[in-house]
Amino acid sequence: MGNLLKVLTCTDLEQEPNFFLDFENAQPTEAEREVWEQVDVVLKDAKGILDELQAYKGAGQAIREAIQNPSDEALQEQAWAAVVPLVGKLKKFYEFSQRLEAALHSLLGALTSETYSDPTQHLEREQALAKQFAEILHFTLRFDELKMTNPAIQNDFSYYRRTLSRMRINNVPAEGENEVNNELANRISLFYADATPMLKTLSDGTTKFVSENKNLPIENTTDCLSTMASVCKVMLETPEYRSRFTSEDTVSFCLRVMVGVIILYDYVHPVGAFAKSSKIDMKGCIKVLKDQPPNSVDGLLNALRSAQ
Repeated sequence: MGNLLKVLTCTDLEQEPNFFLDFENAQPTEAEREVWEQVDVVLKDAKGILDELQAYKGAGQAIREAIQNPSDEALQEQAWAAVVPLVGKLKKFYEFSQRLEAALHSLLGALTSETYSDPTQHLEREQALAKQFAEILHFTLRFDELKMTNPAIQNDFSYYRRTLSRMRINNVPAEGENEVNNELANRISLFYADATPMLKTLSDGTTKFVSENKNLPIENTTDCLSTMASVCKVMLETPEYRSRFTSEDTVSFCLRVMVGVIILYDYVHPVGAFAKSSKIDMKGCIKVLKDQPPNSVDGLLNALRSAQ
């Protein structure tokens, strides 16, 4: 929290980018199309993933009954039958995180290339790719918000692993084991153990992108992130730009994207987003968040506090 207060006194920033990034209608140019189509395949599945996660109820009742009655074989079978398809869903979400990371690498490759001289030109002239980057961030924060409020996810997976281990010891054939073997189960378990698993995947993926592209200065990536944060902030605080949003949902989209890129910047940049030398106007971004209706951005402010 100390750093959050410290940045409120920091105003030493360069002139911010001032253009409208059309999150609602941007369409790919021919130069963008190849990367755009690769990423579009992934994004088309994102809404379905969120819908499935939102509808995820868990097998809590069946698990409780099985644990309370360990000698009742029928209850053990019922709990196992309830958990196996849910683990299939959790595996699907985890595998989607891997696809999302690959899509992010494609976008970062395009948005940090030497095609244009600075990140503002990239975002202004490659608006369809910038929009896809924003959609990935929006999905990521929404996924993590839903996951954090659903303890059934970790409970179900823990029960699955414990039961699977017991079945192995007793040489009982386990339906579903072929779907999630021990190595994969370890990776999935680590994924869900994180409070914000999708954001962790993107943060690690961005760091990996920087380390794998040593020919690109790290500033190409961090400046892309800080510019995106600035563009979102300027659009939200400028009535002329904000009035061009045709849907109120675009405001919450823009807010979530702004917070997402700040967290990525903080993760990747050597000194972070909250330092005095940061290229992100944290004072302005926090003000934009606090100017929203009461209680509407508590989760986003908490996400920023957690990032410090």
